[in-house]
Amino acid sequence: MSRTGAFRMPSWRLYLAGDSRAASVKNPVFGSTPSGAYSPGIIAEGRFLYVSGQGPLRNGLVVRGSIEEEVALTLENLAAVVRTAGASLADIIQCRVFLADIADFAAMDAVYGAFLPDPKPARTTVGVALADGIKVEIDAVVVMP
Repeated sequence: MSRTGAFRMPSWRLYLAGDSRAASVKNPVFGSTPSGAYSPGIIAEGRFLYVSGQGPLRNGLVVRGSIEEEVALTLENLAAVVRTAGASLADIIQCRVFLADIADFAAMDAVYGAFLPDPKPARTTVGVALADGIKVEIDAVVVMP
């Protein structure tokens, strides 16, 4: 909102990677199909990629499975956004994991640990109610190479 309280639409400018003008704006990044009104990722200040919460979706539709299967697909979606931005899994510095059932922590951790390279990113894991009956959602912060 502006100081007067009126809503203003954000101004979007898209620049090619490496363009110095990109350092002060937000650039959307795709790589997965969102199921709502959000960008799968945003590069801010040309240095940080913020990856929106990814879930076990394929082409915007929920794919149900075991916790291990849902975590694997969720991480594949996260990786697609990261790679589309020009970064790698090694560039992830933080993840937040949201589990519909915190009792699934050990199973999630096993898949997560095998998927991400060392050193692992900082991570927070919490139990929450998730939309559409999914078991897991993961977001990330990435430092662009």
